Amino acid sequence: MQTATHLAPDLTAIKARQQLAWSAGDYAIVGTTLQIVGESLCEAADLRAGQRVLDVAAGNGNASLAAARRWCEVTATDYVPALLDRARTRAGADGLAIEFRQADAESLPFDDASFDAVLSTFGVMFTPDQERAAQELARVCRPGGKIGLANWTPGSMIGELFKLIGRYVPPPAGLKSPALWGTEERLRELFGDQVSAIAATRKHFAFRYRSARHWLDTFRTYYGPMVKAFAAVPADRQGELERDLIALAQRYNRGGEGTLIAPSEYLEVVATVQ
Repeated sequence: MQTATHLAPDLTAIKARQQLAWSAGDYAIVGTTLQIVGESLCEAADLRAGQRVLDVAAGNGNASLAAARRWCEVTATDYVPALLDRARTRAGADGLAIEFRQADAESLPFDDASFDAVLSTFGVMFTPDQERAAQELARVCRPGGKIGLANWTPGSMIGELFKLIGRYVPPPAGLKSPALWGTEERLRELFGDQVSAIAATRKHFAFRYRSARHWLDTFRTYYGPMVKAFAAVPADRQGELERDLIALAQRYNRGGEGTLIAPSEYLEVVATVQ
């Protein structure tokens, strides 16, 4: 009798594809609208002037900018150089001192206990090796320091977006959903005894666009994972995907017919390192 074998996903290959996806389009166009999330996270983490702060998978720098505005000594990392360039431009325009380094969230190039706080807004949650990424966040943060995260929840608009795209472009077998980072249960599994406490608050970010069509056109043009999804879907199914995405945005819309105001739930997390 033969038994089925389940091969572990090739995380290195998946990461390479993800890097290409996030390099597609121009995430900064979408990312800059999320600035308020970085500001809120820095307040939740109760950052102090002079603290050493690391922003992991920083994208175009929302949490980095927020921490620098609070006079912290900030280092921003991402594995997409173009996004760090956009963050560098924003910091320069605001006269903020931030160090930028290209780095992989699963292998951070810093010594143990190098930072007082380690942040990530909608960034580290996308790493293919979730356990390794969580270990790295805790490793580079000093004992008693804070890990601050903003992660989309599974039932949020963006969580539903992941599921919808997955029906058209199935994710690699065995890969865990990024939205699991938006659950307290998974966070406690990931961090285990590396942290002494986890405080999690459910919050909402409202996507505000002219219409559901405007939201889709923006994401389809600039949001790398969606750019890649449409590229992977056969031409005769792209219209169906468009209709499903617009319906998703309209389902969450509380702005009426004249605009789009679509709240998406996320988990704001502050964990204290052991």
